[in-house]
This record gives sequence, C-alpha cells and structure tokens, in this order.
Amino acid sequence: MSGTEIAALVASGAFAMLVLVLAVPILRLRRTVDATTDMIREVTAKTGPLLDNVNHTIDEVNTTVGQVQTTLDGVNLQLVRVDAVTGPLSAAAANIAKVANSVTEASASPLGKAAAVAFGIRRAVAARSHR
Repeated sequence: MSGTEIAALVASGAFAMLVLVLAVPILRLRRTVDATTDMIREVTAKTGPLLDNVNHTIDEVNTTVGQVQTTLDGVNLQLVRVDAVTGPLSAAAANIAKVANSVTEASASPLGKAAAVAFGIRRAVAARSHR
C-alpha cells in the first residue's frame, strides 16, 4: 500500500466516524421535528372550532347591540314625548308662581293690611252687638 492509499483509507475512516457521530443528534432532531409537527397539527385542529365559537359569540354580541340600540331609540322617543308634555306644564307652573307672587304682594301691601284690619274690626263689632 502506498502512502496515498493509506491517507485515503484514514480519511474515509474519519469521514465514516464523523457520519456515525453526527447520526445520533440528527436522529434526535428528527424526533423533535416530528413532535413539533404533531403539535402544530393539534393546534390547527383545535383552532378551527375555536374560531367558529368566536365568530358565533361575535354574532350574538352584534345581535344584542342591535337590540340595545332599538331599546335606546324607544327610550329617546319616550323622552321626546315627556318633554312635549312637561313643556306646557312648566309654563303653567310659571304662571301659577306669578299669580302666587301677585297675591302675596297684594296681601302684604299696606292697603291690603288696612282692609284686613277693617274686616277684623267689623267682625268684632258685629260679634259684640249680637251679645
């Protein structure tokens, strides 16, 4: 055997050892990739129904929001009606307050007091004359 043949034989032996040494991590890496692939399949299988449930929930929320909007529209309509009723009532209350103020002012004026005293005197005189 020549020197080149021995060098080639040593090189091929070293390459075979390298392949054997790297085979174990490569096989372990293959198991990791397989496990990851299985996990991704599971996640994919479970994600579809989950998204369907989310879509169904969103549809129900949209329906509820529509019902709430309808209810609020009804409440706003009733508030407009209440405003229509209370508008004239507030005007009537203001007029009553004006009349009450006028009566209060009239009874508190000196002429009103004098009339009240005269009425009281007439009543006392009439009560005394009946005795």
